[in-house]
Amino acid sequence: MVYATEGLIDVLLDLASEADPDRVSTGVSTTPAGELVGPDADAVDPETPVFTDFLLPDPGNALTHVFGVELSTPNRNAGGRFISHPAGELGLSLRDDLAEVVFIAVAPWEATDESLGAFDRRGERLPLELLDAAPPERPFETD
Repeated sequence: MVYATEGLIDVLLDLASEADPDRVSTGVSTTPAGELVGPDADAVDPETPVFTDFLLPDPGNALTHVFGVELSTPNRNAGGRFISHPAGELGLSLRDDLAEVVFIAVAPWEATDESLGAFDRRGERLPLELLDAAPPERPFETD
């Protein structure tokens, strides 16, 4: 079972909709369920990783992307990837960057079984449950 917060999925689907007809590819990271707040915060074991955050995609940065492959250092906690397929099929393609868990979305950019799925590296669909919860607020860190 793969868990993600409803808020994360809503934001990712909005990014995909705004980028359409271009694709979006970005890292997504987890927070232990025990750190979440909200109605579903206690719905799973406290140690269970729940996808809660994403890295803001920067498709125009030529220094970090070559031929659609991200070369920048990903977030150490990023165990997943979100990829939109504006004109594609709900499944992994040869063009996709792989991760332990890959979220694929297709139009009409809704959180339904027909428009959103979680897949493993082999392309097998994983059960996905969305939680009404959020990570704790963290102060903005600057260098």
